Amino acid sequence: MSMDTPGSQSSLHRANLERVLRAVRMAGSLTQAEIARSTGLSAATVSNIVRELKESGTVVVADTSSGGRRARSVSLSGDAGIVVGVDFGHTHLRVAVGNLAHRVLAEESEPIDTDVSAQQGFDRAEQMVAKLLKQAGFRSDKVIGVGLGVPGPIDVETGALGSTAILPGWTGVRPGQELSQRLGMQVYVDNDANLGALGELVWGAGRGLGDLAYIKVASGVGSGLVINGQIYRGPGGTAGEIGHITLDEAGPVCRCGNRGCLETFVGSRYLLNLLNANHPGELTLSKVVQLAHQGDLGCRRVIADAGRQIGMGVATLCNLLNPRRIILGGDLAEAGELVLSPIRDSVARYAIPSAGRQLSVVPGTLGGRAEVLGALALVMSEMGESGVIRQPSAVGA
Repeated sequence: MSMDTPGSQSSLHRANLERVLRAVRMAGSLTQAEIARSTGLSAATVSNIVRELKESGTVVVADTSSGGRRARSVSLSGDAGIVVGVDFGHTHLRVAVGNLAHRVLAEESEPIDTDVSAQQGFDRAEQMVAKLLKQAGFRSDKVIGVGLGVPGPIDVETGALGSTAILPGWTGVRPGQELSQRLGMQVYVDNDANLGALGELVWGAGRGLGDLAYIKVASGVGSGLVINGQIYRGPGGTAGEIGHITLDEAGPVCRCGNRGCLETFVGSRYLLNLLNANHPGELTLSKVVQLAHQGDLGCRRVIADAGRQIGMGVATLCNLLNPRRIILGGDLAEAGELVLSPIRDSVARYAIPSAGRQLSVVPGTLGGRAEVLGALALVMSEMGESGVIRQPSAVGA
């Protein structure tokens, strides 16, 4: 029996196999030339590995055209396994079931009260997962993993939800362990901003880019950072807390305990407060955006001011990390140019010119689905290859 010692031919081959599989899994489908480009492997190596994976039934290869030339597109076999995404938002619970070839097979969203207890929330999630798996026609043993999105930071060491989470009463809950025990499945957890970044990277406005930041403006402000094609979380899991950049030391007190954080000037509570006098009744951020599109001057002003403030945070991010693209998500992104244009103005003013010139600021293309699709992508990026690689049945003992 041969052992896979590090550096041996068989362990090198295994590593190359895993690189090819990961590239295909994160992109959904790739031509062999694209696989060679993204993995750095030679065309011949890629060709051999693809043939092997095809023979074992792990991937399917179809004829396609790339730039007018014939090419072969490689994607994971539709029955290679199922992934589930669960997103606990501030006001909704969204669940999706997809396969490893990037097809969403079933998806549903339902409203959820902010003050719902963690237990009630998990009850609902459990019911929805069971319902959607049934709808998609898969038994639970086909599920490779579940991605779970929560609106707040997760402590890397304990897996507990941090105190700045937006859902009151959830602080200290370990959502990953809780859902895993209930479903009997492997669960991967991340915060909503990281999942939004991953969703846009894999399915949306960030496809094909290695460096980007996703900024979500809703009740709070969060951002997810992608560096070299991977989510960057930092050792404690709090990288990207752009909402807590200080803009004014004498400003309002923030829920994090500091004063004048970006979030205190652009979070929905602050923005709605500015408009409540002129708009009696229940205002929401999406209603403000709608009124701004209809020409309401007060709403347009508030959105433009928020854009300028967000732009100051983006400029700081730009100077530190020099990302290629900033993708705006959350309710405010629906304002389009009314918010994007002031963000770009601030970036032009405060960012290092060379970093600012390389940056594009765009709205996300996934809207409210960004996080749940990011949860599917999280499973794809975190799972090992062993669950997917099939051993060819013809191999002798």
